[in-house]
Amino acid sequence: MNRWRLIALDMDGTLLEAEGTISEPNLQWIRRARNAGIEVTIATGRPKRMIIPYLEMLDVQVPFVVANGSEVWTSGGVLLERHTIEHEDIRFLYALTQEFGTRFWSSVVDQVFKPGTFPEQIELYQWLKFGFKSEDRDVIEEIWKRLKTYGRLELSSSDPSNIEVNPKGITKATGLQKVCDYLNITAQQVVTMGDGLNDVAMLRWAGFGFAMANAPAEVQAAADEVTDHYERDGVAQAIQKLLSFPP
Repeated sequence: MNRWRLIALDMDGTLLEAEGTISEPNLQWIRRARNAGIEVTIATGRPKRMIIPYLEMLDVQVPFVVANGSEVWTSGGVLLERHTIEHEDIRFLYALTQEFGTRFWSSVVDQVFKPGTFPEQIELYQWLKFGFKSEDRDVIEEIWKRLKTYGRLELSSSDPSNIEVNPKGITKATGLQKVCDYLNITAQQVVTMGDGLNDVAMLRWAGFGFAMANAPAEVQAAADEVTDHYERDGVAQAIQKLLSFPP
């Protein structure tokens, strides 16, 4: 019997092609995993509203993780867990965008603001995630240092040009632990796949972690194995290997 009970997939740079589609080989092997008794779910930095079509396409039947762990939802739309950033911290983050002149985005409960826009009354919203974007690596590095010194927030990245900010201690791994608790399984029965710094925590946490060939060296080092590039159906290849040679 296969020891694996759950496969958790990052989306951008992992499951999805550059056009935002899911390749037929990836879909086929995800179906085969489920036929073999392994559930498949999503663990993404995206907000819930941006992944509904993919949940339906994959026929996800178990809880899923969004906003890098700030929310965990059942497949039926019941909120299992939510963590938000304090308003004081949001003010600090916004001030950094103004100081360094970076692009930014933010995600709040029930809404995603248009990139570069910011509400006057931040207390009216529950903030799930905040992000910085700049092609100037020196700027990104300096903001990262400032945020580290600040020390009140969880930092990650899905691309070298951005910084993603969540409540302290909240990651895709903490979100997936909630999924495990709901399903009454352990982290050792979970396989994760990802390509960004925001995937490192779940790659280390899981029983087995696959990094994509397109992932930075730091992410690959956190994984148990490296599968192929996302544009060459790396997810399908990893699942095929799991089903052919279950640990």
